[in-house]
Amino acid sequence: MQFDTKIAVVIRTDLEPWQKLNVASFLAGGIAAAFPECIGEPYGDASGTKYLSLIGQPILIYGADRPALSRALERSLARNVTPAVYTEDMFRTTHDAANREVVRAVIRAELNLVGLAMRAERKVIDKIIDGLKFHS
Repeated sequence: MQFDTKIAVVIRTDLEPWQKLNVASFLAGGIAAAFPECIGEPYGDASGTKYLSLIGQPILIYGADRPALSRALERSLARNVTPAVYTEDMFRTTHDAANREVVRAVIRAELNLVGLAMRAERKVIDKIIDGLKFHS
């Protein structure tokens, strides 16, 4: 199935494996919160057990170094796409309010980005992530 939109998550490649998974999870949650229409119907198995809904379209995960993350952020904002962000400082906090504070304390050009997520029209996302490769 071809979707009109694309979801892209960009993760810094030099993170520890647990950090990459953590960042991807938080960023996917940001997409789900901002775009409730991308959430599918709840699941259920043949035994009648109910399960939660998932995002109903693929999430493509790309790897990037720090400069490429900053470039993707700027490209996103230039195209009026509001991304979800995760910064290295957020690894040292313990709750959502503290996460927002550490981001608010730094100007955009100095954010130590470790991840971004965005959802927009396919062609727009392709321009934002141009040059990035799938995360391995």
